[in-house]
Amino acid sequence: MYEQQRQQFATEGYAVFDRVLVGPLLDLLRAECEGFIAREDARMDAAGVDSIGITHRGRRYFANECQRTHPQLRTFLFSQIMADICRATLGPDAYFFLDQYVVKGPDGGLPFAWHQDSGYVVGNGGPDHPPYLTCWCPLDDATVDNGTVRLLPFTQVPQSREILPHVRQPGTNDLVGWDGPEEGRVVEAAAGSVVVFSSRLLHATGSNRTDRMRRVYLAQYTPEVMLNPGTQHLRRNAIPLLRNGEQVTTA
Repeated sequence: MYEQQRQQFATEGYAVFDRVLVGPLLDLLRAECEGFIAREDARMDAAGVDSIGITHRGRRYFANECQRTHPQLRTFLFSQIMADICRATLGPDAYFFLDQYVVKGPDGGLPFAWHQDSGYVVGNGGPDHPPYLTCWCPLDDATVDNGTVRLLPFTQVPQSREILPHVRQPGTNDLVGWDGPEEGRVVEAAAGSVVVFSSRLLHATGSNRTDRMRRVYLAQYTPEVMLNPGTQHLRRNAIPLLRNGEQVTTA
């Protein structure tokens, strides 16, 4: 299953699973989004600020660890669809690592600078680690106008198969891992698609120039348990989805 995506992921570091989320799963992800935007606004209200980390009120939201408080999201995270996608890309072993809503506000929602997801792990005090899988799931049609994702395939930037140094950008707090001239491959994806890429793949997103929010649900899976350096405490989550190719956790 998904042989074309398997080959593209191995060569270029990304693949697209077009419109694989339909009906109840897509409805579920959409229904939960607004509450997590409100959660982030409440956090900023309590702190008396308009930004926390890389979240900026009204312009860009990163609301993570959603399944911990809303376990109904596990229906998606541990679905057969996600098991099949992980098996085709990450390999026979997959552990759920992190979920988050990534939302760009309307009328100028902030772009996101070139980076590797692994660069954020290391840049925020995490360990060196094997590449893991990011599943970027647009809940609205993702277009150039609303700030869809751009990717730099491994065939264009071979050095990005390793974790690159990242520098924190003043103002946005983005960690920036690339300043080359490449525009990258623009991926316009219909709602319900899943765009997957390696945690080593350089990617960025544009600003939202439309009058509607651009909503994405993001799920990440690691090939092995990730532990914090020094303490050896668990980093984020490590719930097994696949072991030796077999699905071992369902919602």
